[in-house]
Amino acid sequence: MTSEPGRLSSHRLHTGRIINLDLDEVRFPDGSTGAMEIIRHPGASAVVPFLGSAADADPHVLLIRQYRYAAGGFVYEIPAGRLDAGEAPETCARRELEEETGCTAKPITFMTSMWTTPGFTDERIHLYLAEGLTAGATRHESDEFIEMKPTPLSTALAMIERGEIQDAKTALGLLFAAGFKAGR
Repeated sequence: MTSEPGRLSSHRLHTGRIINLDLDEVRFPDGSTGAMEIIRHPGASAVVPFLGSAADADPHVLLIRQYRYAAGGFVYEIPAGRLDAGEAPETCARRELEEETGCTAKPITFMTSMWTTPGFTDERIHLYLAEGLTAGATRHESDEFIEMKPTPLSTALAMIERGEIQDAKTALGLLFAAGFKAGR
């Protein structure tokens, strides 16, 4: 009788500001065991912000263009950020929308959750759709260099197709919003 797959033990190798690194001893589905390096992340929320309604003929989304050191330059993204301890994903989505764009939204709707890279991290991002934005003041963190880029949804989808939007959460969020929420 083979035991269920899963973690047998875990050893913390690194505790960081954003992530932790564990070395886990794991039982695999065939009963064998092995060591796996796992990046632990508290999770995040991201929001596809529509300036008006997602149902508009060619609605505008508020993309951000943000400097990302790991990507080697500027990246087109949707607003997103890490969950604070005990924070609900929708609360995080609203907070990040306001911090990064200065905007608030009356309706904010859950779309889906995704594993970012399940081969080595437990990070999950919860994707939301926001409509009818109201402008306000941004509250960028010291390492955030952000430009706002209002963009027609059709243009954003073409940017994904051309490889100009390469951020996975942004591509999935825009495609999900276009396909399942905006009826494209």
